[in-house]
Amino acid sequence: MNFYLGIDFGTSGARAIIIDSQEKSYWQTEKSFNDLNANNLASVWQQTLFELIEQIPSQIRQDIKAIAIDGTSSTVLLCDRQGNPIDEPILYNDNRGFSTLKKIAALVPNNSLVLSATSSLAKLFWWYEQPIYSQAFYFLHQADWLAFLLHGQLGISDYHNALKLGYDVEKLCYPTWIENLEIRCLLPQISPPGTPIKSVKKEIAERFKLPKDCLVCAGTTDSIAAFLASGATQPGEAVTSLGSTLVLKLLSQTRIENSQYGIYSHRLGNLWLAGGASNTGGAVLRHFFSDEELERLSRQIDATNKSPFDYYPLLKKGDRFPINDPQLSPKLEPRPDNPVQFLHGLLESIARIEALGYRRLQELGATPLRYVYTAGGGAKNPTWTTIRERNLQVPVVSSAHREAAYGSALLAKRGSSTGI
Repeated sequence: MNFYLGIDFGTSGARAIIIDSQEKSYWQTEKSFNDLNANNLASVWQQTLFELIEQIPSQIRQDIKAIAIDGTSSTVLLCDRQGNPIDEPILYNDNRGFSTLKKIAALVPNNSLVLSATSSLAKLFWWYEQPIYSQAFYFLHQADWLAFLLHGQLGISDYHNALKLGYDVEKLCYPTWIENLEIRCLLPQISPPGTPIKSVKKEIAERFKLPKDCLVCAGTTDSIAAFLASGATQPGEAVTSLGSTLVLKLLSQTRIENSQYGIYSHRLGNLWLAGGASNTGGAVLRHFFSDEELERLSRQIDATNKSPFDYYPLLKKGDRFPINDPQLSPKLEPRPDNPVQFLHGLLESIARIEALGYRRLQELGATPLRYVYTAGGGAKNPTWTTIRERNLQVPVVSSAHREAAYGSALLAKRGSSTGI
Protein backbone atom coordinates (compact mmCIF):
# COMPACT_ATOMS: atom_id res chain seq x y z
CA MET A 1 0.00 0.00 0.00
CA ASN A 2 1.18 3.54 -0.77
CA PHE A 3 1.05 6.22 1.92
CA TYR A 4 1.47 10.01 1.91
CA LEU A 5 2.57 12.14 4.85
CA GLY A 6 1.35 15.65 5.62
CA ILE A 7 2.84 17.65 8.49
CA ASP A 8 1.32 20.85 9.89
CA PHE A 9 3.39 23.21 12.02
CA GLY A 10 1.25 25.59 14.05
CA THR A 11 2.01 28.10 16.76
CA SER A 12 1.91 25.71 19.72
CA GLY A 13 2.64 22.32 18.20
CA ALA A 14 2.67 20.12 15.13
CA ARG A 15 0.55 17.30 13.72
CA ALA A 16 1.30 14.53 11.21
CA ILE A 17 -1.37 12.73 9.17
CA ILE A 18 -0.89 9.73 6.90
CA ILE A 19 -3.37 9.16 4.05
CA ASP A 20 -3.63 6.19 1.71
CA SER A 21 -4.07 6.05 -2.06
CA GLN A 22 -7.83 6.64 -1.66
CA GLU A 23 -7.09 9.81 0.34
CA LYS A 24 -8.48 8.26 3.51
CA SER A 25 -6.89 9.31 6.78
CA TYR A 26 -4.94 6.25 7.91
CA TRP A 27 -2.89 7.33 10.94
CA GLN A 28 -2.05 10.53 12.82
CA THR A 29 -0.13 11.93 15.76
CA GLU A 30 0.65 15.31 17.25
CA LYS A 31 3.24 16.92 19.51
CA SER A 32 3.18 20.10 21.57
CA PHE A 33 6.13 22.50 21.73
CA ASN A 34 5.47 23.19 25.42
CA ASP A 35 7.88 20.64 26.84
CA LEU A 36 10.80 21.65 24.62
CA ASN A 37 13.43 24.41 24.84
CA ALA A 38 11.60 27.52 23.66
CA ASN A 39 14.86 29.53 23.75
CA ASN A 40 16.00 27.81 20.54
CA LEU A 41 12.87 27.64 18.43
CA ALA A 42 14.48 26.22 15.29
CA SER A 43 15.86 23.26 17.26
CA VAL A 44 12.38 22.75 18.75
CA TRP A 45 10.93 22.57 15.25
CA GLN A 46 13.64 20.16 14.09
CA GLN A 47 13.23 17.91 17.11
CA THR A 48 9.44 17.94 16.70
CA LEU A 49 9.68 17.09 12.99
CA PHE A 50 11.94 14.12 13.60
CA GLU A 51 9.94 12.86 16.58
CA LEU A 52 6.69 12.99 14.57
CA ILE A 53 8.25 10.88 11.80
CA GLU A 54 9.74 8.51 14.35
CA GLN A 55 6.30 7.94 15.92
CA ILE A 56 4.91 6.62 12.64
CA PRO A 57 4.79 2.80 12.77
CA SER A 58 7.69 1.32 10.79
CA GLN A 59 5.40 -0.73 8.53
CA ILE A 60 3.75 2.52 7.40
CA ARG A 61 7.01 4.47 7.16
CA GLN A 62 8.51 2.01 4.68
CA ASP A 63 5.62 2.69 2.26
CA ILE A 64 5.54 6.52 2.41
CA LYS A 65 5.84 7.78 -1.16
CA ALA A 66 5.81 11.53 -0.56
CA ILE A 67 5.88 14.19 2.19
CA ALA A 68 4.66 17.81 2.26
CA ILE A 69 4.87 20.33 5.13
CA ASP A 70 2.83 23.43 5.87
CA GLY A 71 3.96 26.19 8.20
CA THR A 72 2.69 29.40 9.69
CA SER A 73 2.54 32.18 7.10
CA SER A 74 5.30 34.83 7.51
CA THR A 75 7.25 32.86 10.11
CA VAL A 76 10.78 33.15 8.74
CA LEU A 77 14.46 32.28 9.28
CA LEU A 78 17.80 33.73 8.23
CA CYS A 79 20.32 30.96 7.48
CA ASP A 80 24.00 30.49 6.71
CA ARG A 81 25.49 28.66 3.72
CA GLN A 82 24.76 25.26 5.30
CA GLY A 83 21.15 26.14 6.19
CA ASN A 84 21.80 26.67 9.90
CA PRO A 85 19.71 29.50 11.40
CA ILE A 86 21.99 32.39 12.40
CA ASP A 87 19.36 34.12 14.52
CA GLU A 88 16.14 33.20 16.28
CA PRO A 89 13.22 32.79 13.82
CA ILE A 90 10.85 35.75 13.56
CA LEU A 91 7.27 34.61 14.12
CA TYR A 92 4.20 35.38 12.00
CA ASN A 93 2.81 38.03 14.39
CA ASP A 94 6.09 39.84 15.17
CA ASN A 95 5.74 43.45 14.05
CA ARG A 96 9.35 44.62 14.40
CA GLY A 97 9.26 45.25 10.64
CA PHE A 98 7.17 48.36 11.26
CA SER A 99 10.33 50.44 11.26
CA THR A 100 11.03 49.45 7.64
CA LEU A 101 7.64 50.26 6.12
CA LYS A 102 8.59 53.73 4.86
CA LYS A 103 11.50 52.24 2.92
CA ILE A 104 9.31 49.48 1.52
CA ALA A 105 6.55 51.95 0.59
CA ALA A 106 9.03 53.87 -1.57
CA LEU A 107 9.66 50.71 -3.61
CA VAL A 108 6.40 48.81 -3.94
CA PRO A 109 3.10 49.53 -5.71
CA ASN A 110 0.31 51.12 -3.69
CA ASN A 111 -1.81 48.69 -1.66
CA SER A 112 0.84 45.95 -1.87
CA LEU A 113 0.37 43.12 0.61
CA VAL A 114 3.97 43.50 1.79
CA LEU A 115 3.13 46.90 3.29
CA SER A 116 2.50 45.29 6.65
CA ALA A 117 4.75 45.25 9.70
CA THR A 118 4.34 41.45 9.89
CA SER A 119 4.97 40.63 6.21
CA SER A 120 7.90 38.37 5.32
CA LEU A 121 9.50 41.18 3.36
CA ALA A 122 9.30 43.65 6.26
CA LYS A 123 11.08 41.10 8.46
CA LEU A 124 13.80 40.61 5.86
CA PHE A 125 14.25 44.39 5.57
CA TRP A 126 14.59 44.56 9.36
CA TRP A 127 17.26 41.85 9.32
CA TYR A 128 19.09 43.69 6.53
CA GLU A 129 19.70 46.54 8.98
CA GLN A 130 21.20 44.24 11.65
CA PRO A 131 24.93 43.31 11.91
CA ILE A 132 24.11 39.58 11.68
CA TYR A 133 22.84 40.03 8.11
CA SER A 134 26.42 39.86 6.82
CA GLN A 135 26.49 36.14 7.74
CA ALA A 136 23.28 35.32 5.83
CA PHE A 137 23.01 33.25 2.64
CA TYR A 138 19.35 32.17 2.68
CA PHE A 139 16.02 33.65 3.76
CA LEU A 140 13.47 30.86 4.29
CA HIS A 141 9.96 30.38 5.58
CA GLN A 142 9.26 27.86 8.32
CA ALA A 143 7.91 25.25 5.89
CA ASP A 144 10.88 25.77 3.51
CA TRP A 145 13.44 25.14 6.22
CA LEU A 146 11.69 22.07 7.62
CA ALA A 147 11.49 20.54 4.13
CA PHE A 148 15.22 21.30 3.65
CA LEU A 149 15.97 19.18 6.73
CA LEU A 150 14.51 16.24 4.81
CA HIS A 151 15.64 16.79 1.21
CA GLY A 152 18.78 18.88 1.70
CA GLN A 153 18.01 21.50 -0.99
CA LEU A 154 18.39 25.10 0.17
CA GLY A 155 16.70 28.18 -1.24
CA ILE A 156 13.36 26.70 -2.30
CA SER A 157 9.88 27.90 -1.36
CA ASP A 158 6.32 27.84 -2.69
CA TYR A 159 4.11 30.64 -3.97
CA HIS A 160 1.72 30.49 -1.02
CA ASN A 161 4.44 31.23 1.51
CA ALA A 162 6.10 33.71 -0.88
CA LEU A 163 3.00 35.88 -1.36
CA LYS A 164 3.90 38.12 1.61
CA LEU A 165 7.49 38.24 0.39
CA GLY A 166 6.35 40.20 -2.66
CA TYR A 167 6.36 37.34 -5.19
CA ASP A 168 4.01 38.00 -8.13
CA VAL A 169 1.64 35.02 -8.01
CA GLU A 170 -0.08 36.08 -11.23
CA LYS A 171 3.04 36.33 -13.41
CA LEU A 172 4.86 33.65 -11.37
CA CYS A 173 8.05 35.66 -10.91
CA TYR A 174 9.62 38.20 -8.59
CA PRO A 175 8.68 41.74 -9.67
CA THR A 176 11.33 44.05 -11.10
CA TRP A 177 11.51 46.18 -7.99
CA ILE A 178 12.61 43.12 -5.97
CA GLU A 179 15.10 41.96 -8.60
CA ASN A 180 16.97 45.24 -8.20
CA LEU A 181 17.38 44.99 -4.41
CA GLU A 182 20.54 43.85 -2.63
CA ILE A 183 18.50 41.33 -0.62
CA ARG A 184 17.53 39.54 -3.85
CA CYS A 185 20.46 37.11 -3.52
CA LEU A 186 18.92 35.62 -0.35
CA LEU A 187 15.45 35.02 -1.75
CA PRO A 188 14.29 31.46 -2.46
CA GLN A 189 13.37 30.01 -5.83
CA ILE A 190 9.59 29.58 -6.01
CA SER A 191 7.66 26.46 -7.03
CA PRO A 192 3.94 25.70 -7.11
CA PRO A 193 2.81 24.08 -3.82
CA GLY A 194 3.07 20.30 -4.07
CA THR A 195 5.87 20.34 -6.66
CA PRO A 196 8.26 17.42 -6.05
CA ILE A 197 11.62 18.93 -4.99
CA LYS A 198 13.86 15.94 -4.28
CA SER A 199 13.88 12.56 -2.58
CA VAL A 200 14.76 12.42 1.11
CA LYS A 201 18.46 12.58 1.94
CA LYS A 202 20.22 9.24 2.28
CA GLU A 203 20.79 9.73 6.03
CA ILE A 204 17.10 10.61 6.56
CA ALA A 205 15.97 7.52 4.63
CA GLU A 206 18.30 5.31 6.69
CA ARG A 207 17.49 6.90 10.04
CA PHE A 208 13.71 6.65 9.68
CA LYS A 209 13.53 3.59 7.39
CA LEU A 210 11.87 5.62 4.65
CA PRO A 211 12.02 4.55 1.00
CA LYS A 212 15.09 6.08 -0.65
CA ASP A 213 12.82 7.43 -3.41
CA CYS A 214 10.36 9.06 -0.96
CA LEU A 215 9.70 12.52 -2.43
CA VAL A 216 9.62 15.77 -0.48
CA CYS A 217 7.25 18.26 -2.12
CA ALA A 218 7.00 22.04 -1.93
CA GLY A 219 4.74 23.00 0.96
CA THR A 220 2.15 25.67 1.73
CA THR A 221 0.83 27.79 4.59
CA ASP A 222 -1.25 26.38 7.41
CA SER A 223 -4.41 28.24 6.35
CA ILE A 224 -4.20 27.05 2.73
CA ALA A 225 -3.58 23.48 3.90
CA ALA A 226 -6.74 23.74 6.02
CA PHE A 227 -8.65 24.94 2.96
CA LEU A 228 -7.37 21.99 0.90
CA ALA A 229 -8.49 19.64 3.67
CA SER A 230 -12.04 21.01 3.67
CA GLY A 231 -13.22 19.37 0.46
CA ALA A 232 -13.85 22.66 -1.40
CA THR A 233 -12.68 22.38 -5.01
CA GLN A 234 -15.05 24.36 -7.25
CA PRO A 235 -15.43 28.12 -7.90
CA GLY A 236 -18.09 29.52 -5.58
CA GLU A 237 -17.21 27.11 -2.78
CA ALA A 238 -15.81 28.68 0.37
CA VAL A 239 -14.41 27.84 3.78
CA THR A 240 -15.26 29.79 6.91
CA SER A 241 -12.95 29.14 9.84
CA LEU A 242 -14.77 29.76 13.11
CA GLY A 243 -11.85 29.73 15.50
CA SER A 244 -10.72 32.54 17.78
CA THR A 245 -11.23 34.82 14.79
CA LEU A 246 -13.45 34.67 11.70
CA VAL A 247 -11.58 33.81 8.49
CA LEU A 248 -13.26 33.59 5.08
CA LYS A 249 -11.81 32.05 1.91
CA LEU A 250 -13.78 31.90 -1.35
CA LEU A 251 -12.59 29.94 -4.39
CA SER A 252 -12.93 32.31 -7.31
CA GLN A 253 -12.17 32.50 -11.01
CA THR A 254 -11.21 36.14 -10.44
CA ARG A 255 -8.34 37.50 -8.36
CA ILE A 256 -9.52 40.02 -5.74
CA GLU A 257 -7.14 42.52 -4.11
CA ASN A 258 -8.45 45.42 -2.04
CA SER A 259 -6.45 46.79 0.88
CA GLN A 260 -9.33 49.11 1.79
CA TYR A 261 -11.25 46.07 3.00
CA GLY A 262 -8.31 43.88 4.00
CA ILE A 263 -8.82 41.49 1.07
CA TYR A 264 -6.17 39.57 -0.87
CA SER A 265 -6.00 36.40 -2.98
CA HIS A 266 -3.78 33.33 -2.99
CA ARG A 267 -3.26 31.45 -6.21
CA LEU A 268 -4.68 27.92 -6.19
CA GLY A 269 -3.73 26.31 -9.48
CA ASN A 270 -5.73 28.19 -12.14
CA LEU A 271 -8.14 29.62 -9.56
CA TRP A 272 -7.88 32.21 -6.80
CA LEU A 273 -8.56 31.95 -3.10
CA ALA A 274 -9.94 35.34 -2.11
CA GLY A 275 -10.64 36.26 1.46
CA GLY A 276 -10.02 38.15 4.62
CA ALA A 277 -9.98 37.80 8.40
CA SER A 278 -12.09 39.56 11.01
CA ASN A 279 -11.22 40.03 14.68
CA THR A 280 -14.65 38.82 15.70
CA GLY A 281 -15.18 35.12 16.40
CA GLY A 282 -14.84 32.47 19.06
CA ALA A 283 -12.56 34.51 21.32
CA VAL A 284 -15.44 36.94 21.92
CA LEU A 285 -17.85 34.10 22.70
CA ARG A 286 -15.43 32.53 25.18
CA HIS A 287 -14.99 35.89 26.87
CA PHE A 288 -18.62 35.71 27.98
CA PHE A 289 -19.35 31.97 28.07
CA SER A 290 -17.60 28.71 28.95
CA ASP A 291 -17.63 25.86 26.44
CA GLU A 292 -20.28 24.10 28.52
CA GLU A 293 -22.46 27.23 28.57
CA LEU A 294 -22.07 27.72 24.83
CA GLU A 295 -23.27 24.18 24.18
CA ARG A 296 -26.12 24.27 26.72
CA LEU A 297 -27.43 27.74 25.90
CA SER A 298 -27.18 27.20 22.13
CA ARG A 299 -29.64 24.33 22.44
CA GLN A 300 -32.20 26.76 23.89
CA ILE A 301 -32.02 29.18 20.93
CA ASP A 302 -34.66 29.12 18.19
CA ALA A 303 -32.27 29.45 15.27
CA THR A 304 -35.07 29.95 12.76
CA ASN A 305 -35.89 33.35 14.31
CA LYS A 306 -33.72 36.41 13.78
CA SER A 307 -32.28 38.00 16.93
CA PRO A 308 -33.32 41.63 17.49
CA PHE A 309 -29.84 42.52 18.80
CA ASP A 310 -27.38 44.04 16.34
CA TYR A 311 -23.86 43.77 17.75
CA TYR A 312 -20.34 44.07 16.34
CA PRO A 313 -18.62 41.61 18.72
CA LEU A 314 -15.00 42.60 19.36
CA LEU A 315 -12.81 42.34 22.46
CA LYS A 316 -11.03 45.62 21.69
CA LYS A 317 -11.09 48.41 19.12
CA GLY A 318 -10.34 47.63 15.49
CA ASP A 319 -11.20 45.21 12.71
CA ARG A 320 -9.57 44.23 9.42
CA PHE A 321 -12.37 42.72 7.34
CA PRO A 322 -15.09 43.16 6.11
CA ILE A 323 -14.71 46.58 7.75
CA ASN A 324 -11.07 47.63 7.77
CA ASP A 325 -11.02 50.22 10.55
CA PRO A 326 -8.41 50.15 13.34
CA GLN A 327 -10.65 52.47 15.38
CA LEU A 328 -13.87 50.46 15.02
CA SER A 329 -15.41 50.21 18.49
CA PRO A 330 -16.92 46.98 19.85
CA LYS A 331 -20.72 47.05 19.95
CA LEU A 332 -22.07 44.75 22.69
CA GLU A 333 -25.01 46.77 23.98
CA PRO A 334 -27.78 46.55 24.92
CA ARG A 335 -27.13 43.35 26.81
CA PRO A 336 -30.28 41.47 27.88
CA ASP A 337 -30.48 39.81 31.29
CA ASN A 338 -31.30 36.48 29.66
CA PRO A 339 -28.00 34.80 28.62
CA VAL A 340 -29.77 32.78 25.90
CA GLN A 341 -30.91 36.01 24.24
CA PHE A 342 -27.43 37.53 24.58
CA LEU A 343 -25.76 34.48 23.03
CA HIS A 344 -28.37 34.45 20.25
CA GLY A 345 -27.50 38.08 19.50
CA LEU A 346 -23.76 37.34 19.40
CA LEU A 347 -24.14 34.31 17.12
CA GLU A 348 -26.53 36.22 14.84
CA SER A 349 -24.20 39.24 14.67
CA ILE A 350 -21.10 37.18 13.80
CA ALA A 351 -23.17 35.42 11.13
CA ARG A 352 -24.12 38.83 9.69
CA ILE A 353 -20.46 39.86 9.60
CA GLU A 354 -19.64 36.60 7.79
CA ALA A 355 -22.41 37.26 5.24
CA LEU A 356 -21.16 40.83 4.76
CA GLY A 357 -17.67 39.49 4.13
CA TYR A 358 -18.83 37.18 1.36
CA ARG A 359 -20.99 39.96 -0.13
CA ARG A 360 -17.96 42.22 -0.13
CA LEU A 361 -15.93 39.64 -2.06
CA GLN A 362 -18.68 39.22 -4.63
CA GLU A 363 -19.19 42.98 -5.03
CA LEU A 364 -15.50 43.23 -5.93
CA GLY A 365 -15.85 40.58 -8.62
CA ALA A 366 -15.35 37.20 -6.95
CA THR A 367 -17.29 34.16 -8.15
CA PRO A 368 -20.76 34.11 -6.50
CA LEU A 369 -20.95 32.12 -3.27
CA ARG A 370 -22.82 28.83 -3.57
CA TYR A 371 -21.55 26.55 -0.77
CA VAL A 372 -19.75 27.05 2.56
CA TYR A 373 -17.63 24.52 4.41
CA THR A 374 -16.90 25.27 8.05
CA ALA A 375 -13.72 24.57 10.01
CA GLY A 376 -12.74 25.44 13.58
CA GLY A 377 -14.57 24.94 16.87
CA GLY A 378 -17.70 26.77 15.70
CA ALA A 379 -18.33 24.04 13.14
CA LYS A 380 -19.56 21.82 15.99
CA ASN A 381 -22.46 24.16 16.90
CA PRO A 382 -25.59 23.13 14.92
CA THR A 383 -27.57 26.13 16.16
CA TRP A 384 -24.98 28.51 14.81
CA THR A 385 -24.89 26.59 11.52
CA THR A 386 -28.64 27.12 11.10
CA ILE A 387 -28.30 30.84 11.89
CA ARG A 388 -25.45 31.20 9.41
CA GLU A 389 -27.30 29.30 6.70
CA ARG A 390 -30.25 31.68 7.11
CA ASN A 391 -27.96 34.70 6.72
CA LEU A 392 -25.82 33.30 3.91
CA GLN A 393 -28.68 31.77 1.91
CA VAL A 394 -26.47 28.87 0.77
CA PRO A 395 -25.83 25.37 2.19
CA VAL A 396 -23.42 25.27 5.16
CA VAL A 397 -21.67 22.02 6.14
CA SER A 398 -18.71 20.96 8.26
CA SER A 399 -15.41 20.56 6.41
CA ALA A 400 -14.67 17.03 5.23
CA HIS A 401 -11.43 17.16 7.21
CA ARG A 402 -10.54 19.87 9.73
CA GLU A 403 -6.81 19.26 10.11
CA ALA A 404 -4.35 21.28 8.03
CA ALA A 405 -2.01 18.27 8.04
CA TYR A 406 -4.58 16.39 5.95
CA GLY A 407 -4.39 19.14 3.33
CA SER A 408 -0.61 18.84 3.24
CA ALA A 409 -0.93 15.07 2.84
CA LEU A 410 -3.16 15.71 -0.19
CA LEU A 411 -0.44 17.98 -1.61
CA ALA A 412 2.10 15.18 -1.14
CA LYS A 413 -0.13 12.63 -2.88
CA ARG A 414 -0.93 14.87 -5.82
CA GLY A 415 2.68 16.00 -6.13
CA SER A 416 4.00 12.44 -6.15
CA SER A 417 1.92 11.61 -9.20
CA THR A 418 3.83 14.18 -11.28
CA GLY A 419 7.30 12.92 -10.37
CA ILE A 420 10.48 15.02 -10.40
